[in-house]
This record gives sequence, structure tokens and C-alpha cells, in this order.
Amino acid sequence: MSVLRSAFATLVLGAAVGANAQGYPTRSIQVVSPVQAGSAGDTSLRILTSRLSENIGQQLVVENIAGAAGMIGMDRLIRATPDGYTIGGVSDSTLTYVPILQKRANFDALAVLEPISIVALSTWVLIVHPSLPVHSTRELIALAKKNPGGIDYASAGNGGSHNLVMEMFKAEARVSLTHIPYKGATQAALDVQGGRVPVMFSALAPVLPAVQSGRVKALGVATEARSNLLPNVPTISESALPGFTFSTWTGLFAPKGTPKNVLGRLSMEVEKALKEPAIRERYASVGATAHPSSPAQLEDLLRKTREKMAKVIKQAGITSE
Repeated sequence: MSVLRSAFATLVLGAAVGANAQGYPTRSIQVVSPVQAGSAGDTSLRILTSRLSENIGQQLVVENIAGAAGMIGMDRLIRATPDGYTIGGVSDSTLTYVPILQKRANFDALAVLEPISIVALSTWVLIVHPSLPVHSTRELIALAKKNPGGIDYASAGNGGSHNLVMEMFKAEARVSLTHIPYKGATQAALDVQGGRVPVMFSALAPVLPAVQSGRVKALGVATEARSNLLPNVPTISESALPGFTFSTWTGLFAPKGTPKNVLGRLSMEVEKALKEPAIRERYASVGATAHPSSPAQLEDLLRKTREKMAKVIKQAGITSE
């Protein structure tokens, strides 16, 4: 009889969840953003959630829970009730290489989260101070080879995206540059603009005004195709290192166990929003590309990013601060 009661309870619970999911959503949805407000990943998330709120008729409320390189917000998302009323917009770093650097050997994002869709890809650009006597990526590589270790580069800190993309660049170009880590991307970029450190990789949006005003020179973008915001700046791939690409991304996830039909509704609404021309233009204006995907495509991207960054971290001997 106890077995029958257990089976009946399971059926009742499943029916209740299914019934609730059919009318989903019936109230506001909390969206965890495990980074600081105003950062590139947070901006990408808010562009999407603003449109989703209009389209589905329920408010998506973004809550910034920063700290521990995103892992505090991640822990909050993982522990949330899997009913579709708490989801998260999470960057690639938090899901892939931050756990490696923090030595969370057992952490597997796909074991605790349900992928919904890629949200956006952020364009990255290689910038230098105008005082550095180079005008292209090829010339920077040549100068670095003449002066091994003699050129400094700035980053937002050990183990961050700025550090990792430069280590990728150094490995492929076979050059040596000296790392000057800062406690954030803003101060690092300001010191490049001030000429205190001559070189840096950065997400495009934060440094675009400096590029446009001539405070820094953009040598190349790390995308497959040129950026519409900098049409005269070649890609690093076409100008110096064939095949070199790097972008950061934000994905939408739900806690493991969220009903499939809820995930399906969210995936459908995200795809619809990200295909709207007005939304795509908003992403383009901040140096990003709207990138709707299937859950399977997001899962594949996560796995590939994790493998790629783990290799970079191991080869370069990178450790967290």
C-alpha cells in the first residue's frame, strides 16, 4: 500500500506541475544576474528581459547578486525552486573557467542547470595607446618579437577574460608580453588611455568612445567578421593570425528540474525577442550580437568554451588572485 500511495502522490505532483506550467507565467519572474549592474553581461541580459516583460505580459525582475566572480549568484540560482519563476542570465566565465580557477573540481554547470538559450555574444577588440609605434596587429607582433617581455598589457585581473584572451593571443603569435593585472576592467582601460600601460584586450562597448575619440587605437577585432561599429578596423584573423577569434557570451538558464514545457515556452519567447530588428539593433549599439539558440546549442557552446579555456589556463599556468 505504501508503494501505491507513493506512486499516486508522484502522479498528483506531476499533474499539478504540468497544470501550473500550462498557464505559465502567471506572476513575475526573478532573473538572477550574478555580476555587477552595468557590466557587459548585465546589459545584455536587461535588453532581453525588458522585451520579454512586454511580450509575455509578466514582469521579469533582474536582481544583481555579484561576488566570488559570479559564483554567489550562481549558488542562489542553483538552489532556487525549479518552477520557472527564478531563472538566470549567466556569463561564460562563471559557468566555465571561474570554477576551474577556484578549484571547484566537482562543479558541472550542466548537472545543476537547464540551458534555455544563448542571449548574446560580445565583441572584443585589441587596443593600444597612440604612443606605441604600431598601426596594426601584425606590427604589434613584430615589435613584441623584437622586445620579448618589453611590452606591458593590462587586464581586469588574473584569470579573467582580459587575461585569458591575451594569453591566447600570445600563444598563437608566439610573443611575450608582461601582464599588469588590475582590480577591474574600468581602471585597466583608463590606464591604457592614459598611456601608463600600452596594450589591452577589451570588450568593445566600454572602450568604443575612447577608440572613436582617438584616445586609443583599435588594431583588430577578435571576431570572424568586422564589426559594424568599427568597419575600418580589420579582424585579427584577416590581418595577422588566421582563425583567431574570441568572444564572451551570456546564456539564459533555469534550475535543474524545471518543467520541460516551461523551458520550451521560455526558449520560444527568447528566440522571438532576439529576432526582432529593434532588439538586434540595441545589441549592436553596445558591441554585441543577439544570438538566439536552442538549448542544445547553448549546451554545446558551454562545453566547447570550458574545454578551450581549460587548455589556455593549463598552458599559461594561470591562477586566480
